[in-house]
Amino acid sequence: MDPNGRKRKKGNPVHGWVVLDKPYGVGSTPMVSKMKWLFQAQKAGHAGTLDPLASGILPIALGEATKTVPFMMDAAKSYMFEITWGETRATQDAEGDVTASSDVRPTESDIRAALPQFIGEIEQAPPKFSAIKIDGKRAYDLARAGEAVEMKPRPVRVDHFDLVKTTPDTAVFEVDCGKGTYIRSLARDLAVELGACGYVSVLRRTRVGPFGLAQSITLDALEDMCEVARVSEGLHPVTTALDDIPVLAITADQAVDLRHGRGITAPPNSPDLVQMDDFIRAELDGVLISLCSPQDGLFIPKRVFNM
Repeated sequence: MDPNGRKRKKGNPVHGWVVLDKPYGVGSTPMVSKMKWLFQAQKAGHAGTLDPLASGILPIALGEATKTVPFMMDAAKSYMFEITWGETRATQDAEGDVTASSDVRPTESDIRAALPQFIGEIEQAPPKFSAIKIDGKRAYDLARAGEAVEMKPRPVRVDHFDLVKTTPDTAVFEVDCGKGTYIRSLARDLAVELGACGYVSVLRRTRVGPFGLAQSITLDALEDMCEVARVSEGLHPVTTALDDIPVLAITADQAVDLRHGRGITAPPNSPDLVQMDDFIRAELDGVLISLCSPQDGLFIPKRVFNM
């Protein structure tokens, strides 16, 4: 119990982001549990699932950073992926059973000619083997049970889709895209457009919002840091996920108001912030206190941080 008679939370008050370069062959949830254990953190969560057969950027939030996960979930993402031609697979990746085969091998010029129609705002049907819920059940559970699964197309955004290199049997691509875009579906639809069979044989996420490979760290490196009690060096500040949100410097009294759920008056020098429709970061001496929403000349706390 703490001095106020409340039950103490298990773990340490660790707050921040781990930009994990997730290894191939392991799921996102086990990695979250691993990070929570390595840092002995009270809370942990991830910003966007990465399939076991994919590697790359998996941002994991610890402590108060979990309150900023929605911002990272909505962030733009980048991928590198490889299509292997000749087979269509049930899961659109190397894990699934072969459902069709073809001798067609698209040429570089054919591929480049087809790419523009997949750039911009497009309609995309998610893979049947995905975590999307249908009538309360995961689509992949229904598909594995042999039930008919209808995945309705939905709008997604692809900002950049480029061919990097080709071999007789493969093609490697780079993609920048918005929330909810499935690379396996992109590969599936491209193969259909080219009159070929193909599946994703390599998938690597290279960026999520502000987090890229340059900021990432491997599981092995974190475990080495843990052995010498330096694991905190692998942690990025909570505010890293909020870099594009304007900052409002507040007073100690205003911090108290925000922490108690009360709105604060906008200072005279912040007319631009008052006109915003989104969030601002309220900080006291560089410490994040709250994410606030401008409303009727006030800044109303929407998420309060205790760091």
